Amino acid sequence: MRHNKKFNHLGRKKAHRDALLANMTISLIMHKRIHTTLAKAKALRVYAEPLINRAKEDTMVNRRLVFSYLQNKEAIKELFQNISQKIADRPGGYTRILKTGNRLGDNAKTCFIELVDYNEAMLKDTAAKTKTTRRSRRKSAAAPENPVAAVENAEPELPAAE
Repeated sequence: MRHNKKFNHLGRKKAHRDALLANMTISLIMHKRIHTTLAKAKALRVYAEPLINRAKEDTMVNRRLVFSYLQNKEAIKELFQNISQKIADRPGGYTRILKTGNRLGDNAKTCFIELVDYNEAMLKDTAAKTKTTRRSRRKSAAAPENPVAAVENAEPELPAAE
């Protein structure tokens, strides 16, 4: 029976699953965005977000705890120096999953998983939307110069005779 075994085992034994998630977390930290299957991305989010949350407080204890999971000095350095600065005021939700469709070979659902504060394209879009306002050209070109005079000069429409 599989009572209280709610996480996805990903078809792997525990050691293989831990190695897979650690390697994917290192890749996510170093590259800020990775392409994978949806099941692996959801498992990675559960694995990586507590480690990223530890980086908010740069202490020796937190560095050693994160290193015990990842075993990569460059990733630890990147996480505690650069990423922790960007996520300092964020209360959680450090990753975003963007679905990209199905894989051709086996029809597996694929997606991107990325760090939220590092997607420059989405950050630029939100900044651009708040800055600019749009005016409709059709409205100004079709509208008469004096709308009150246009209403007074218009002839009332009579109902059509049947």
